[in-house]
Amino acid sequence: MHRTKRAGTAGLAAIALSGWLTGDPGIAANQPHDFDRQWPHTDFGQTTIDLGEIGHGGLPRDAIPAIDNPRFVSMDDASEWLYPREPVIALEMGGEARAYPIQVLIWHEIVNDVLGASPVAVTFCPLCNAAIVFERTVEGRLLDFGTTGKLRHSDLVMYDRQTESWWQQFTGTGIVGHYAGQSLRRIPASIIAYEDFREAYPKGRVLSRDTGYRRDYGRNPYRGYDRVGDRPFLLRGTPDPRLPAMQRVLGISLASTSVAYPLPGLVERTPVNEEIGETPVVVFAKAGALSALDKETVRGSRFVPTAAAYDRRVGAYELTFERRSDAVVDRETGSRWNLLGHAIDGPLAGKRLTQVDDGVFFAFAWLAFQPTSEVRSAAGE
Repeated sequence: MHRTKRAGTAGLAAIALSGWLTGDPGIAANQPHDFDRQWPHTDFGQTTIDLGEIGHGGLPRDAIPAIDNPRFVSMDDASEWLYPREPVIALEMGGEARAYPIQVLIWHEIVNDVLGASPVAVTFCPLCNAAIVFERTVEGRLLDFGTTGKLRHSDLVMYDRQTESWWQQFTGTGIVGHYAGQSLRRIPASIIAYEDFREAYPKGRVLSRDTGYRRDYGRNPYRGYDRVGDRPFLLRGTPDPRLPAMQRVLGISLASTSVAYPLPGLVERTPVNEEIGETPVVVFAKAGALSALDKETVRGSRFVPTAAAYDRRVGAYELTFERRSDAVVDRETGSRWNLLGHAIDGPLAGKRLTQVDDGVFFAFAWLAFQPTSEVRSAAGE
C-alpha cells in the first residue's frame, strides 16, 4: 500500500526524540501481556541480550517502511536529481553494480533486494551512520526485513517477517526470537560519492526515488545530528570517552582484532599500510562526499571523508601502497588504484583488492559494539 502523507522536514527525528524523552524505560518494564500483543509471533524466551537494553525509538513497527520492490534507473536519469557529491552505498555482486542513495535510505533504512542471484538486505541506520549489506538467506530460508521501531545502543533493531525474530543491524546477529544467536553474512559495501560510483561503474544502476511512498527525498530529517561535539540524542549510558561520540571512524574487525581509525587526518596520510592481526591491510581515504546528516538538505551539507580498507595481497603479491602526485600506486608493479580497491591501470589493471573493513560509523556506535577495539591513528600508532 502506498503512503500518501508527506513527512515534515524534521519529522522522523522530532518524533523519535519526543518518543525517547517520554521516558520509555525499555522492553523489560513493559507488561508481558501488552508486549505479547504487539509481537505475538516473536519468541521472547530466546534472547542473546538483556532485553532491558532495548528502548523505543519513538516510532511504531514499520513506521519507517522498508522498500520491498526496489526500482532502479540509469545514471543519466538519476543525475537529474542526485548531486555528484551526494553519498551512496556502492554494492557490486555477480557482475552487477548498484548505488543506493542515502537521501532515499535515510527515509526507509532497509531495502530488500536481489542482486544477480543473491537476495540482499541493504541497510542504513542514520543514528549510527551504519551502512551495512547482508545476505537474506539463513539456513536455506529466504528472509525479508522490516523496522521494529526499537533501538539498542542507538542502533536499528530489524525484524524478519518470516519468524518475527529481532536482529541487530550493526552486527547482523539475531538477538531475540527463533533466530537468536544466528548471524547474517555481511557483504562488503561502502559509502562513497555518487560521482565516484559513476566513474568506477559506468553501467551501474541507481535506486529510484519511485519507492511507492511520498517522502521529501533530498531533505535530511535528522538535520544537525552529526555535529562532532554533540551527544547522540537516543543513546543510553555514557559513550566511550576515547573519541568524540559523533566523530566518524573506519571500523575493522579481523579475527580477534578490532581497530578504529578516526577519519580526521586520514585523507592526508592515505594510503596507510598496516598489519591487523596477521592480515596485511591498506587503508584508503578520500575527501569529498557530502554528509547526509548535517544541513536541512543533503545537497547543502558539508563534506566528510570516505574510507575503506583492503587486504594488500593479490595473487602472488603482497603490495605496499604509496601516493604519487594525485594517484595511489603499489610499489611492486606501479599499478594505479581507486578508492574501491580496483586497479585501474598498470600491470594489475582489472584486479580487485578484497575489502576487509566493516564500514564508516560514528565512534560511539563502533565502540559500543566493539568495546575492546584499539583506536589507531593513520600513522599506525
